[in-house]
Amino acid sequence: MSNPPLILIVEDNVGSLMLATVMLENEGFQVAGAESAEEARQVLATKTPDLILMDIQLPGMDGIEFTKELKADSDTAAIPVIALTAQTMPIYERAARAAGCEGFIAKPWTPEAFSREIHAFLAGVPGNNQ
Repeated sequence: MSNPPLILIVEDNVGSLMLATVMLENEGFQVAGAESAEEARQVLATKTPDLILMDIQLPGMDGIEFTKELKADSDTAAIPVIALTAQTMPIYERAARAAGCEGFIAKPWTPEAFSREIHAFLAGVPGNNQ
């Protein structure tokens, strides 16, 4: 039996991070959390997630710049990144996609929509049985 997919959530709002973590763990996923790009780098030094949920507004380096950094690094370039943000204007989605995000989930999200998006993205991950 293979391990469940690992999802890295990069989110500086502790309440949002906890909510997403509980939802994903209840669906059987492994979850790692980080409240900044720096914390996410520490996680990525020891783990390779199947998917990264990236908040756009982060302290220090924002999610757009961090996504660009991840996509420029051969060790992390292939990991799908979904922007997770309250910034819902089209300019933010265009910026996220230009940075390399494969998806865009606007906050606030409903649990059903959130779950559907996560499963849809993980369906394309090689070796994933979701």
